[in-house]
Amino acid sequence: MAIQLPDSDLVDKLVYANRILYDHGIVDGLGHVSVRHPTEPGVFLLSCNRAPAMVRRQDIVCYDFDGNTVSDSTERPYLERFIHAEMYRARPDVMSVVHSHSMSVIPFAITKHALKPVFHMSSFLGAGSAHFEIRDAGGDTDMLIRDKHLGEALARSLGDCNCVLMRGHGSTVVGGSIEAAVFRAIYTEINARLQLEAQGLGEITFLNGEEARLATEMNEGQLPRSWNLWIKRLGNVDLDQ
Repeated sequence: MAIQLPDSDLVDKLVYANRILYDHGIVDGLGHVSVRHPTEPGVFLLSCNRAPAMVRRQDIVCYDFDGNTVSDSTERPYLERFIHAEMYRARPDVMSVVHSHSMSVIPFAITKHALKPVFHMSSFLGAGSAHFEIRDAGGDTDMLIRDKHLGEALARSLGDCNCVLMRGHGSTVVGGSIEAAVFRAIYTEINARLQLEAQGLGEITFLNGEEARLATEMNEGQLPRSWNLWIKRLGNVDLDQ
């Protein structure tokens, strides 16, 4: 029996999330964002294989944690849906996942330098980002997380962090809501850019653990301000087009 999509508000949020991430340059023709199904255990929502800026309501599909389509859809899925599936399987606290290739993050991923919070808006980075080396899990590959095994390895690398950098590829961030995951994806890129710029000036004073915790609590309570602004930036959009 096919799984039904949840209420339209959550589907709309997921469509908006795709378009917001494109609007901020976090994704282009590639990259994706998902959300855990609120009432069906072991199921998440993700667009079919579509450029994020072009995702519509009718493109949202339900998948199980093995990457199988479980709602009524014959559309081609994203190859890397296993990123999302295994994050949800490994981390019950995660409600939304963003995978992207934003440019300022790549230097940290290829050098194994951790992203650490340089200001309060990126406090979710806490003690730093995690790193994933795909060669350790799959040898020489096309760098994509295209099966359960690689997805599991990526989730293990994430551990308790909120961001994992993927060497030669990009990053994946997680959050307790769509709004939080989108916020974190945007500010992961901003933090990377600022950290790169600051390194040329001298030693960086990062947020310490308690500062990061307190700032994260504050930011979580302010998410609607940013989310509503980002939707307004999109203008009058038709989520069916």
